[in-house]
Amino acid sequence: KENAAGALWNLAFIDKNSVAIAQAGAIPPLVNLLTSGSADAKENAAGALRHSAKDDENKVAIAEAGAIPPLVNLLTSGTADAKSRSSTCLLQVLLLQKKRSC
Repeated sequence: KENAAGALWNLAFIDKNSVAIAQAGAIPPLVNLLTSGSADAKENAAGALRHSAKDDENKVAIAEAGAIPPLVNLLTSGTADAKSRSSTCLLQVLLLQKKRSC
């Protein structure tokens, strides 16, 4: 799981891949790893979600998959890398909410 999340994180750097990752149904398992994975798996999952959140539809899918509470939790309990990746993902998801409310 840890390596799979790492591979998805690397693939998600390319915009079209991040859309394909979401379309393949990978967002819910990545969200699950945020709470049930090893420290490295959590970092990788947060990174994959962070880069997937470049796409507006993915941002919605990330929020709907319940990612916000575990991402917030990583801000206090995660490694430095997990904190960085989580904060960026949260920012991207929240910016969409702000954009939609304007």
